[in-house]
Amino acid sequence: MTSTEAPILLYTVGTANGNSVSVAFEEIKGLYPDTLLSYDWKQLDIMKKAESKEPWFIKLNPNGRIPIIVDRSRNDFVVFETSAILLYAAQQYDKSFKLWFNPEEDIENYSTMLQWLFFGHGGIGPMQGQANFFNFTSKGMGPADAGDVTFSLKRYQNEVKRLYGVLQIRLGDREYLAGSGKGKYSLADIKIVPWLRVRSIAGIESLDEWPSVKSWVQRCESRPGFQAGLKIATLPKF
Repeated sequence: MTSTEAPILLYTVGTANGNSVSVAFEEIKGLYPDTLLSYDWKQLDIMKKAESKEPWFIKLNPNGRIPIIVDRSRNDFVVFETSAILLYAAQQYDKSFKLWFNPEEDIENYSTMLQWLFFGHGGIGPMQGQANFFNFTSKGMGPADAGDVTFSLKRYQNEVKRLYGVLQIRLGDREYLAGSGKGKYSLADIKIVPWLRVRSIAGIESLDEWPSVKSWVQRCESRPGFQAGLKIATLPKF
């Protein structure tokens, strides 16, 4: 690492997964004004050039997906998968547990946060991602040989709505997903909210059906750190 390089290099795009990481980074920077978290970022061209499939990127992440980070302060240690990056950043730079919970002293809240973090990682993200694909395809923006995707689109849209319903149950009398009482803003919220912000890509326009979820999204979006994170990279034009 040269003297002009930040410790962390983030490869990203302004998608939900990319936004989750930049939001977390900007939140940490805001919560710790004297933090050592400093990062450079590079937006990949995933549409025209498919940079994430080029050999240099596959060497960093064999799965060929953003986001990834390269920790230059640790001999270019690479972390991929959004949730893994969020946990890595918290462990390295959020020592006072402002965005997460002490895994040794606050075991139950830490476990609860992980449960919702993984709910976002294994549920919301994959299902809404599939709904995105089939919604594009239904509009003639997908593979030419895809055929009639009506059933597939409805299947994934319904699953996304079901998952939103799960969030509605959890947030019925809470402000955030994890933590005691009304909850505490944490990595779990940072992981999931960016997906709900771009729900229209999946053909889901409104959150009125899930009022507690709608209020939660607005609550998270209003945070200065969240807004700052959204300005890192842009959403590709499909």
